[in-house]
Amino acid sequence: MHLAQLNVGRLVGEPDGPEVAEFMTAIPAMNLLAESSPGFVWRLADDEGPGATGIRFPGHEDDQRYIVNLSVWEDFDSLRHYVARSGHGMYLRRRREWFEKPPQPTTVLWWVPDGHTPSVDEAAERLGRLRTHGPTQEAFDMANPHPPAG
Repeated sequence: MHLAQLNVGRLVGEPDGPEVAEFMTAIPAMNLLAESSPGFVWRLADDEGPGATGIRFPGHEDDQRYIVNLSVWEDFDSLRHYVARSGHGMYLRRRREWFEKPPQPTTVLWWVPDGHTPSVDEAAERLGRLRTHGPTQEAFDMANPHPPAG
């Protein structure tokens, strides 16, 4: 089994605006860091810009400021190391400079079979489960990890 992760957020300004320029400029480097990190398997990407900023999240199709990040990792420890202990951690700690404060969870994790590439719709469904039911085996967060079933 591999670990899928989704995080979404609404930028405090337009993607090409000065309020988020530092963050947007860092996306390619953060993606390269992820891709070269131990345990990285796959990440969502588009053809329109850095990362997946051109991919719309279900329910936010008309909102260019609502961005999505979806990736797959070999295990929880690999993801946790990248998120908090690599150079990415500096950007994570500064997220309130670039993202609106969310009223509900914006990150969800779930286990997928090796070789499975999760879709944005699948990820949206998992985030909905977490928001509705709290952390469970099917949809959990970084603070409440679950081991793979079985």
